[in-house]
Amino acid sequence: MKTVGIIGGSGFIGSHVTKKFLEEGFNVKVSVTDIKKSEKYEHLFNLGNSDNLNISPLKVENIEALKDFVSDCELVIHGGTPFQLDVKDPQKELFDPTIKGTENFLEAVSQSPSIEKVVFIASVAAWNTNFPLPAGGKAPTDTFSEKDTPFMSQESHPYAQAKFIANQTVEKFIEENPKLSFEIASVSPVMVMGTSLSNREDSTSTGIQYLFKNKIAPNPFIQMFYDEDVPMAIVDVKDVANAIYKVATTQGLHGKDFLLSSETYPVSDVSLMLNHKSPKNKAVIIYKNGLAKTDLDIQFRPVQETLNNYAQMIK
Repeated sequence: MKTVGIIGGSGFIGSHVTKKFLEEGFNVKVSVTDIKKSEKYEHLFNLGNSDNLNISPLKVENIEALKDFVSDCELVIHGGTPFQLDVKDPQKELFDPTIKGTENFLEAVSQSPSIEKVVFIASVAAWNTNFPLPAGGKAPTDTFSEKDTPFMSQESHPYAQAKFIANQTVEKFIEENPKLSFEIASVSPVMVMGTSLSNREDSTSTGIQYLFKNKIAPNPFIQMFYDEDVPMAIVDVKDVANAIYKVATTQGLHGKDFLLSSETYPVSDVSLMLNHKSPKNKAVIIYKNGLAKTDLDIQFRPVQETLNNYAQMIK
């Protein structure tokens, strides 16, 4: 029985990743930043095969703790970077844990002889920091794929910039270390939606769904989505977890970064679907998902199914 370490394995995406690996018969180690806050991870013990689950305290800024966490893992998933939009100190809250944490993580895994595969849960921001707005030089209807040149703007949200720089750090590491004993690959999901496995109220992903359902704008950034009826590319959290599992257990993907996306709808339609109403516009594909379909054999759920599932959960 192989061991997978999942950094951030109790979050919105991470919980579904943890569930998938437990279902597939792995020993699963999940890191949490504060072991005393059991309300953030206790839901994982309700999952099937939770006898094979271990929870460990870890902060990615602590290099020695990282080395210890990955020391007995064959597979490691890194999804432990903060996803937050309301930021007071970008350097402390986003750039340091995201970028320095990535640098520490790469150093830790490179010194662990047991590791066979590393998977980074990146973000569409690794390709376009303007998301959900189009990358520089593109129109809203222009498509984007892994063949496009990644785009970053210093005017983008600090979260997006931090994810972009972290991804560049991973690519530089791969380039500078051509004889690694393990594979590294990444997934870059667009806006991840769907049902949460926990009852946590501090999840940014589920919080955004709540805002869109009820057309609430707590800040100018969210208000912009409604004012401009921004086209939103969405992917189901279950499909993201499945893709991460496929990347982790498939050989020959070293250096690849998969865009994970289903359909795109304007935010007005997202609100309608979250309220069990039909969208007024036809779905379009803006962020291409062909590479994931070909290499990972992933079939992405329709967005209407994803949003209806969330709406049923919160009725």
